[in-house]
Amino acid sequence: MLKDDRPSLRQRLQAGEVVLGSWLMASSSVNAEILADAGFDWLAADCEHSDTSTEQVTNMTRAVQGRSTMLVRVRECDTLVIRQALDIGTEGVIVPLIETPEQATHAVRAAKYPPQGVRGYSFGRSNDWGINFDGYSAAANDRIVVIVMIESALAVENIDAILAVDGVDGVYIGPYDMSGSYGVTGQTSHPKIIEARQLVLDACGNAGKAAGVHVVLPTPESLRAAIEEGFRFVGVGGDIMFLTQTGYKFAELGRQCREACHGRR
Repeated sequence: MLKDDRPSLRQRLQAGEVVLGSWLMASSSVNAEILADAGFDWLAADCEHSDTSTEQVTNMTRAVQGRSTMLVRVRECDTLVIRQALDIGTEGVIVPLIETPEQATHAVRAAKYPPQGVRGYSFGRSNDWGINFDGYSAAANDRIVVIVMIESALAVENIDAILAVDGVDGVYIGPYDMSGSYGVTGQTSHPKIIEARQLVLDACGNAGKAAGVHVVLPTPESLRAAIEEGFRFVGVGGDIMFLTQTGYKFAELGRQCREACHGRR
């Protein structure tokens, strides 16, 4: 693992590039392989809002290897949870519900080997079962991505302090959770949410770190708008969103064609 000579996702974020990814919520290595082949820069297995197991993430990581960068949204900001997510060969974590710099520090330390953190050493898939132990251990701290999720009014209030934590590579707005925190559940275009997004964007610009957002139901217009706003770590839909959008669209098209053909008989 970590043998790819191409610039890592972390290096691309530090260089100011826009990186496009998508979410894997159906626990499917087939979906992971298809979306990796589609050309997404990163894919994230969602272990917070799905029943995806560690074994399933491992298989998805195998399917993605060499095609894209595999990340995991862990279920919580926990040292052992983050450690295990990285030991199976992924290249970074997205950590939910970060509201304070102390929590952000905990996330970073869990993802980094000493002296920067407390990640434990082991033989596993990440270091080719020990064959590449030295090489992986030396490179991992510089390559592993740590993205923290900003999902509440308190997190927005603390955004400057969160971004000041060394090792936080960027933040990712959870638009629906944020809308609930502000008392406008589901209204992701509400003025309160627009203002909060701008505060996060401005803080990221000042800190030189990536601002991320999930474009849940993407269109060319919504994607262009997110990038023009200044978001650089952009989540585009997800496997279940793509399936439902396409499935419903073509099921309706089929019904229309059937009715049209029946009417000509």
